[in-house]
Amino acid sequence: MIWRSREPRYDVASGISQGARDYQEDAITADFPVGAEAGFVVLADGMGGHAAGDVASKIVLTEVYSELKFHFADVEAFEARAPEILRGVADLANETLRQHSRSHPETAGMGATLVVPALVENRLWWISVGDSPLFLFRGGRLSQLNEDHSMAPQIDFMVKSGLMDAGVAANHPDRNCLISVLMGGRIPKIDCPARPLELKAGDIVVCSSDGLQFLTDAQIGKVLHKYRKSRSTEIAERLLEELARLGDPDQDNISFTVIKVNDASTRPKQDLARPSMAVARPKRLTTLATEPMLLPLQLHPEGEGMREEIAPLGQEPATEAPVTPRRVATQR
Repeated sequence: MIWRSREPRYDVASGISQGARDYQEDAITADFPVGAEAGFVVLADGMGGHAAGDVASKIVLTEVYSELKFHFADVEAFEARAPEILRGVADLANETLRQHSRSHPETAGMGATLVVPALVENRLWWISVGDSPLFLFRGGRLSQLNEDHSMAPQIDFMVKSGLMDAGVAANHPDRNCLISVLMGGRIPKIDCPARPLELKAGDIVVCSSDGLQFLTDAQIGKVLHKYRKSRSTEIAERLLEELARLGDPDQDNISFTVIKVNDASTRPKQDLARPSMAVARPKRLTTLATEPMLLPLQLHPEGEGMREEIAPLGQEPATEAPVTPRRVATQR
């Protein structure tokens, strides 16, 4: 007899491709530990060209991921103020971009979109800035959950109002112009709901860069419907195959994560609040000290072998031990 554990709550897989571009400006990571009741995805689509777009997306991903990983050490504490935390990590990433651009003038004008779906049991929180879509496939229907911070919705509204021809709108040069993005300045628009979306068993969540939207919503929905009972890895492969089949010479970078919800149950809340596992964390940028102060080490004079002690500041040590210089990270 073979014993098997129950199906995991989430079945997650990611796909990434450079498309037809000369370089990759997308950055994506998914963190869903085996057996965990929570997880999240961080996706950033860089802008600014080869000199800076990939730098911007990596900065955003690194800052957001490290902060969220810290907060997800206690998911109950995270959920207690999820919108505040998500906005805070976006602000931190934005500030890091500002500092980087100031110290590296050649990267001026770089920026990145951001979309973060954060799942706890059957609850989906998210924050997004820019035009990277967050999709939900449920009951055979595909819908976009987050706002599109580009000119596309306004152009589509003009079509519905009879002010623009649909063919002109589809190829409008301003269609992909962003009205909000992380660039180190004020963030004009942020999509971060105050309450989570309740997921159901069988739901499929897709977090992606706009490179996936070279497929129409109908094409994406068709793939998800056809392979809805397959593993997420196969769904990801099929989406990449559909994009490759297009053979579009202008295909943008592609990155996405597919999350299948196998279990939408919830656990009863504890009557007594348990102490948080999280600790206070300073909200400052980590920088490199250009001239780190190294304290000399003093050997214990007698009786206890080679035990070392730090000499008090301002006092000459009796014997100096050789100190190997090292890089020191400090917070300012």
